[in-house]
Amino acid sequence: MLHVTIETKLYESTSSPVVRSTIFPNLKKNLKQIPLFSANSDPTMNDADVSKQIHQMVQFIRQEADEKANEISVSAEEEFNIEKLQLVEAEKKKIRQEYERKQKQVEVRKKIEYSMQLNASRIKVLQAQDDLVSAMREAASKDLLNVSHHHHHHHNYEGLLKSLIVQGLLRLKEPSVLLRCRKEDVDMVHAALHAAKAEYAEKAHVHPPEIIVDSIHLPSAPSHSDPHALSCSGGVVLASRDGKIVFENTLDARLDVVFRGKLPEIRKLLFSQVAVA
Repeated sequence: MLHVTIETKLYESTSSPVVRSTIFPNLKKNLKQIPLFSANSDPTMNDADVSKQIHQMVQFIRQEADEKANEISVSAEEEFNIEKLQLVEAEKKKIRQEYERKQKQVEVRKKIEYSMQLNASRIKVLQAQDDLVSAMREAASKDLLNVSHHHHHHHNYEGLLKSLIVQGLLRLKEPSVLLRCRKEDVDMVHAALHAAKAEYAEKAHVHPPEIIVDSIHLPSAPSHSDPHALSCSGGVVLASRDGKIVFENTLDARLDVVFRGKLPEIRKLLFSQVAVA
């Protein structure tokens, strides 16, 4: 009966849910094992003495329960703070990783944009260089017309035609060749044939070849009215009689050969100071 009284007083005097739920059951169990009165206890103790002793025991047990409850509360608070810190650090790590990922994406995009702009600039520079070289080629092509102009350079052009014919004969090394020229150059070609045959025969140590001037002519000089039409600035084209070997020795062909051969040197002279990264 005394055990029940102590249990009741302990439960009623303890308002903490932690104590009631975690500590009180153990105290209740252990309380039954505690002897309330020793063998020497006075059997004549009145109710006031018993009540006083019970009150002292209750106070002692409650103090221990409060201390235990405080320990549990402190431990729970520490565990809570640790877990909260871990969660915060985990979220911070996620945010940092996401920021680094987006930063890398931005850097990649910047590099791509820079590379595209650099390539576009390089293409513009190369295009400008090609335009300049093409303009030089076009200007040189126009100057060829001055070489083949009959009124101002008649004798010079006739001598050039003879040299072009001799060079073609040395390349073909055929006893009979077909020669084609512009219609306006036919007379000068006929005038230069005899000297060209003799020079070739002397250089090649052969008999003078047969040269047949074709009735089909090369295109005329470029015209302002139709600049995109086929044209020829002068010179000749020689071929074997069977047409299997053709040697084009026109002024335009000569210009193309010289221009291709000198193109690296031309680019170096024009663009050696231009740095294309």
